[in-house]
Amino acid sequence: MFKHDEVSVPELSTKNINRKRFYQTPEGKLYPSITTVLQKRKMAGLMEWRKSVGDDVANYIARTAAHRGTKVHHMCEDFLNNNFDEEVHKKNFLPYVLFGQMKPVLMQKVNNILAQECGLYTDKYRVAGRVDCIAEYNGVKSIIDFKTSRKERNDEWNESYYIQASAYAEMFEERTGIEINQIVILVVTEDGVVQEFIKDKGEYIPKLVEAIDDFTTDWEKENDMVSSSGDDGSS
Repeated sequence: MFKHDEVSVPELSTKNINRKRFYQTPEGKLYPSITTVLQKRKMAGLMEWRKSVGDDVANYIARTAAHRGTKVHHMCEDFLNNNFDEEVHKKNFLPYVLFGQMKPVLMQKVNNILAQECGLYTDKYRVAGRVDCIAEYNGVKSIIDFKTSRKERNDEWNESYYIQASAYAEMFEERTGIEINQIVILVVTEDGVVQEFIKDKGEYIPKLVEAIDDFTTDWEKENDMVSSSGDDGSS
Protein backbone atom coordinates (compact mmCIF):
# COMPACT_ATOMS: atom_id res chain seq x y z
CA MET A 1 0.00 0.00 0.00
CA PHE A 2 1.23 3.46 -0.88
CA LYS A 3 1.21 6.15 1.78
CA HIS A 4 -0.59 9.38 0.90
CA ASP A 5 -0.01 12.77 2.47
CA GLU A 6 -1.87 14.76 -0.15
CA VAL A 7 -1.79 18.54 -0.22
CA SER A 8 -4.99 20.40 -1.04
CA VAL A 9 -4.87 22.72 -4.06
CA PRO A 10 -7.83 24.45 -5.76
CA GLU A 11 -9.41 22.94 -8.85
CA LEU A 12 -8.80 24.80 -12.11
CA SER A 13 -11.20 25.11 -15.03
CA THR A 14 -10.01 25.10 -18.64
CA LYS A 15 -10.90 27.18 -21.67
CA ASN A 16 -9.88 26.92 -25.31
CA ILE A 17 -8.95 30.22 -26.96
CA ASN A 18 -7.84 30.26 -30.60
CA ARG A 19 -7.44 26.46 -30.35
CA LYS A 20 -5.05 26.75 -27.41
CA ARG A 21 -5.75 25.51 -23.90
CA PHE A 22 -5.81 27.94 -20.99
CA TYR A 23 -6.48 27.35 -17.30
CA GLN A 24 -8.54 29.76 -15.23
CA THR A 25 -7.24 30.35 -11.71
CA PRO A 26 -9.51 30.89 -8.69
CA GLU A 27 -8.74 34.62 -9.06
CA GLY A 28 -10.03 34.56 -12.64
CA LYS A 29 -6.67 34.83 -14.37
CA LEU A 30 -6.16 32.89 -17.62
CA TYR A 31 -2.81 31.17 -18.01
CA PRO A 32 -1.76 28.97 -20.96
CA SER A 33 -1.15 25.30 -20.28
CA ILE A 34 2.50 24.31 -20.17
CA THR A 35 1.87 21.76 -22.95
CA THR A 36 0.50 24.57 -25.13
CA VAL A 37 3.54 26.73 -24.33
CA LEU A 38 5.92 23.92 -25.32
CA GLN A 39 4.04 22.89 -28.46
CA LYS A 40 6.20 25.03 -30.74
CA ARG A 41 9.38 23.32 -29.49
CA LYS A 42 7.94 19.93 -30.34
CA MET A 43 6.53 20.82 -33.74
CA ALA A 44 9.76 21.04 -35.75
CA GLY A 45 10.78 17.48 -34.94
CA LEU A 46 7.24 16.18 -35.40
CA MET A 47 6.94 17.77 -38.83
CA GLU A 48 10.20 16.17 -39.98
CA TRP A 49 9.04 12.80 -38.67
CA ARG A 50 5.64 13.19 -40.36
CA LYS A 51 7.31 13.92 -43.68
CA SER A 52 9.53 10.86 -43.35
CA VAL A 53 6.72 8.36 -42.62
CA GLY A 54 3.78 9.98 -44.41
CA ASP A 55 0.54 11.38 -43.04
CA ASP A 56 -1.42 8.11 -42.91
CA VAL A 57 1.25 6.27 -40.93
CA ALA A 58 1.87 9.31 -38.72
CA ASN A 59 -1.82 9.64 -37.90
CA TYR A 60 -2.12 5.95 -37.05
CA ILE A 61 0.95 6.01 -34.81
CA ALA A 62 -0.25 9.18 -33.08
CA ARG A 63 -3.70 7.70 -32.37
CA THR A 64 -2.38 4.41 -31.02
CA ALA A 65 0.30 6.20 -28.96
CA ALA A 66 -2.28 8.51 -27.40
CA HIS A 67 -4.56 5.57 -26.50
CA ARG A 68 -1.66 3.52 -25.10
CA GLY A 69 -0.29 6.43 -23.08
CA THR A 70 -3.67 7.37 -21.60
CA LYS A 71 -4.42 3.80 -20.51
CA VAL A 72 -0.98 3.25 -18.93
CA HIS A 73 -1.27 6.59 -17.17
CA HIS A 74 -4.66 5.64 -15.70
CA MET A 75 -3.26 2.32 -14.53
CA CYS A 76 -0.34 4.02 -12.78
CA GLU A 77 -2.73 6.48 -11.15
CA ASP A 78 -5.08 3.75 -9.89
CA PHE A 79 -2.18 1.64 -8.65
CA LEU A 80 -0.65 4.51 -6.69
CA ASN A 81 -4.11 5.30 -5.29
CA ASN A 82 -4.31 1.72 -3.96
CA ASN A 83 -7.34 1.27 -6.19
CA PHE A 84 -6.18 -0.98 -9.03
CA ASP A 85 -8.92 -3.12 -10.60
CA GLU A 86 -7.12 -6.01 -12.27
CA GLU A 87 -10.20 -7.28 -14.10
CA VAL A 88 -10.95 -3.90 -15.64
CA HIS A 89 -7.43 -2.97 -16.68
CA LYS A 90 -6.33 -6.28 -18.15
CA LYS A 91 -8.97 -5.88 -20.88
CA ASN A 92 -6.55 -3.37 -22.47
CA PHE A 93 -3.87 -5.89 -23.30
CA LEU A 94 -0.86 -3.85 -24.50
CA PRO A 95 -1.24 -1.03 -21.93
CA TYR A 96 -1.71 -3.67 -19.22
CA VAL A 97 1.49 -5.44 -20.26
CA LEU A 98 3.39 -2.14 -20.35
CA PHE A 99 2.09 -1.19 -16.92
CA GLY A 100 3.26 -4.58 -15.69
CA GLN A 101 6.81 -3.60 -16.65
CA MET A 102 6.56 -0.27 -14.80
CA LYS A 103 4.83 -1.69 -11.71
CA PRO A 104 8.01 -2.97 -9.94
CA VAL A 105 9.62 0.47 -10.31
CA LEU A 106 6.61 2.11 -8.68
CA MET A 107 6.58 -0.43 -5.85
CA GLN A 108 10.30 -0.10 -5.14
CA LYS A 109 10.85 3.63 -5.59
CA VAL A 110 7.63 5.64 -5.12
CA ASN A 111 5.93 6.51 -1.82
CA ASN A 112 4.63 9.34 0.36
CA ILE A 113 2.42 10.75 -2.39
CA LEU A 114 1.64 14.47 -2.15
CA ALA A 115 -0.51 14.92 -5.25
CA GLN A 116 -1.84 13.10 -8.31
CA GLU A 117 -3.51 14.47 -11.40
CA CYS A 118 -4.01 17.93 -9.94
CA GLY A 119 -4.14 21.31 -11.61
CA LEU A 120 -1.40 23.79 -10.73
CA TYR A 121 -0.41 27.29 -11.75
CA THR A 122 2.21 29.93 -11.11
CA ASP A 123 1.66 33.67 -11.02
CA LYS A 124 5.40 34.21 -11.34
CA TYR A 125 5.66 32.51 -14.73
CA ARG A 126 2.00 32.94 -15.70
CA VAL A 127 1.53 29.33 -16.82
CA ALA A 128 -0.55 26.37 -15.61
CA GLY A 129 -0.93 22.63 -16.08
CA ARG A 130 -1.93 19.26 -14.66
CA VAL A 131 0.79 17.15 -13.04
CA ASP A 132 0.85 13.33 -13.12
CA CYS A 133 2.32 12.65 -9.69
CA ILE A 134 4.22 14.39 -6.90
CA ALA A 135 5.77 11.97 -4.45
CA GLU A 136 9.01 10.75 -2.97
CA TYR A 137 11.13 8.88 -5.50
CA ASN A 138 14.00 7.02 -3.87
CA GLY A 139 13.20 9.08 -0.79
CA VAL A 140 13.43 12.47 -2.55
CA LYS A 141 10.39 14.66 -3.21
CA SER A 142 9.95 14.65 -6.97
CA ILE A 143 7.75 15.56 -9.90
CA ILE A 144 7.08 12.20 -11.57
CA ASP A 145 5.78 11.89 -15.12
CA PHE A 146 4.75 8.63 -16.79
CA LYS A 147 5.40 8.15 -20.50
CA THR A 148 5.12 5.36 -23.07
CA SER A 149 7.14 4.99 -26.24
CA ARG A 150 7.44 2.62 -29.19
CA LYS A 151 11.21 2.48 -28.70
CA GLU A 152 13.85 3.60 -26.22
CA ARG A 153 14.29 7.35 -26.01
CA ASN A 154 17.55 9.26 -26.14
CA ASP A 155 18.02 11.77 -23.36
CA GLU A 156 18.09 14.74 -25.75
CA TRP A 157 14.61 13.86 -27.03
CA ASN A 158 13.17 14.57 -23.58
CA GLU A 159 13.98 18.25 -23.15
CA SER A 160 10.32 19.32 -23.37
CA TYR A 161 9.45 16.72 -20.73
CA TYR A 162 12.11 18.14 -18.40
CA ILE A 163 10.96 21.72 -18.95
CA GLN A 164 7.34 20.72 -18.33
CA ALA A 165 8.17 18.86 -15.11
CA SER A 166 10.30 21.79 -13.92
CA ALA A 167 7.32 24.08 -14.49
CA TYR A 168 5.18 21.79 -12.31
CA ALA A 169 7.82 21.97 -9.57
CA GLU A 170 7.69 25.77 -9.63
CA MET A 171 3.88 25.76 -9.63
CA PHE A 172 3.68 23.34 -6.70
CA GLU A 173 6.14 25.30 -4.58
CA GLU A 174 4.27 28.54 -5.24
CA ARG A 175 0.92 26.99 -4.32
CA THR A 176 2.05 24.98 -1.26
CA GLY A 177 5.44 26.27 -0.10
CA ILE A 178 6.91 22.77 -0.61
CA GLU A 179 10.14 22.87 -2.60
CA ILE A 180 10.65 20.22 -5.26
CA ASN A 181 14.01 20.06 -7.04
CA GLN A 182 14.06 16.55 -8.52
CA ILE A 183 12.16 15.64 -11.67
CA VAL A 184 11.68 12.04 -12.79
CA ILE A 185 10.50 10.86 -16.20
CA LEU A 186 9.61 7.17 -16.38
CA VAL A 187 9.28 5.74 -19.90
CA VAL A 188 8.08 2.23 -20.70
CA THR A 189 8.66 1.00 -24.25
CA GLU A 190 6.74 -1.55 -26.31
CA ASP A 191 9.60 -4.03 -25.96
CA GLY A 192 9.31 -3.89 -22.17
CA VAL A 193 12.21 -1.59 -21.28
CA VAL A 194 11.64 0.90 -18.46
CA GLN A 195 13.81 4.00 -18.75
CA GLU A 196 14.42 6.29 -15.79
CA PHE A 197 15.49 9.88 -16.38
CA ILE A 198 16.28 11.91 -13.25
CA LYS A 199 17.10 15.63 -13.50
CA ASP A 200 17.43 18.75 -11.39
CA LYS A 201 14.83 21.39 -12.22
CA GLY A 202 17.40 24.19 -11.94
CA GLU A 203 18.93 23.18 -15.26
CA TYR A 204 15.64 23.77 -17.08
CA ILE A 205 14.19 26.93 -15.52
CA PRO A 206 16.02 29.23 -18.00
CA LYS A 207 14.61 27.13 -20.86
CA LEU A 208 11.15 27.39 -19.30
CA VAL A 209 11.44 31.18 -19.25
CA GLU A 210 12.61 31.16 -22.87
CA ALA A 211 9.68 28.97 -23.94
CA ILE A 212 7.16 31.20 -22.13
CA ASP A 213 8.66 34.32 -23.72
CA ASP A 214 8.47 32.72 -27.18
CA PHE A 215 4.86 31.69 -26.63
CA THR A 216 3.87 35.12 -25.32
CA THR A 217 5.39 36.85 -28.35
CA ASP A 218 3.64 34.49 -30.78
CA TRP A 219 0.36 34.70 -28.86
CA GLU A 220 0.33 38.49 -28.90
CA LYS A 221 0.94 38.52 -32.65
CA GLU A 222 -1.77 35.90 -33.24
CA ASN A 223 -4.21 37.71 -30.97
CA ASP A 224 -3.65 40.96 -32.83
CA MET A 225 -4.41 39.19 -36.11
CA VAL A 226 -7.54 37.55 -34.70
CA SER A 227 -8.75 40.83 -33.23
CA SER A 228 -8.31 42.48 -36.60
CA SER A 229 -10.39 39.76 -38.28
CA GLY A 230 -13.15 39.96 -35.67
CA ASP A 231 -12.99 36.22 -34.79
CA ASP A 232 -12.13 35.53 -31.14
CA GLY A 233 -11.67 31.76 -31.76
CA SER A 234 -13.02 30.84 -28.34
CA SER A 235 -14.94 27.67 -27.59
